[in-house]
Amino acid sequence: MKTKTRIIFVCTNNSARSQMAEGILRHLHGDLYEVYSAGTEPTTVNPLAIAVLKEIGIDISRHRSKGISEFIGMDFDVAVTVCDRSNKKCPFVPGAKITVHRSFADPDDQASFRKIRDEITQWIAETFRNPSIFDQPGLIL
Repeated sequence: MKTKTRIIFVCTNNSARSQMAEGILRHLHGDLYEVYSAGTEPTTVNPLAIAVLKEIGIDISRHRSKGISEFIGMDFDVAVTVCDRSNKKCPFVPGAKITVHRSFADPDDQASFRKIRDEITQWIAETFRNPSIFDQPGLIL
């Protein structure tokens, strides 16, 4: 039996976009992926991220903001930076076989959190339905 593909989403504060991506991927394809998230400058999980995911039946209320340093020594098949600041600060995630960058805007109110949630959901649904995509040389997402 093949093990799950291990993936980590990285954002600056691990408060919104990376937390939402973690929850959404686990919800949609948790049977295929072992999912984590972290920040280059962790703070706390944004209550609006929790609220907008709850609206679509995903509970991340027990998530906590984690620093990338908590994952030193872990190997990942894929690291995804989901904001430009984290990509500049950490363009290569230690322990990751490949790093992919997909920038999402920084949400600041409930409407923008919903918009980013929907963008992340669509991207994950389309991109992550088959983990073998990450075995392709020269992958660009």
